[in-house]
Amino acid sequence: MTEQGRWRPSRRRLTDTLLAALAPVAVCGLALGGLSTWTAYGNAGSPARIKVTDGKVFLPSAGVLETAAFFRVTNSGGSADRLLKVTTAEAGAGSPRLSRHLMTGTNSASARPVGSVTVPAGESLDMSPNGLDVILPAKQGWRSGDLVAFTLHFEHGGAVRTLAVVVRPGQDTT
Repeated sequence: MTEQGRWRPSRRRLTDTLLAALAPVAVCGLALGGLSTWTAYGNAGSPARIKVTDGKVFLPSAGVLETAAFFRVTNSGGSADRLLKVTTAEAGAGSPRLSRHLMTGTNSASARPVGSVTVPAGESLDMSPNGLDVILPAKQGWRSGDLVAFTLHFEHGGAVRTLAVVVRPGQDTT
């Protein structure tokens, strides 16, 4: 074959091909750099890190069969988790259950059972008498200041054991 029969790309064609290949490579490089930064700051795929504090159980009134418990659940991890259930061996007969109290227009409240509760990444869930709480069978003999052991069960974080102090409703515990 002679020199004339060979195809040779022009300078312009080589430049166009190089630029066409450079654009996706540059975008991939930027994406990789961004993901590397995100990972370096501990946000990429970091698991939920659950901490349970400020446990309180309302001292039941005489003759009342149920009471409520409250906790602060903090997730300092990079992934959301879900509170599935709460257990304790120190309550009366029956199982604790998650509940949400809703105020009605007639200055009364209604309780609705809750199957589970999401704890978003980097946020806290504060249980309260006016929102989410744990309804549990009351145990006779509890006194203000007693400690009650609970286990909160999370979808990803597993079981977290904590203590709650028995307080009178309305008592300032801070």
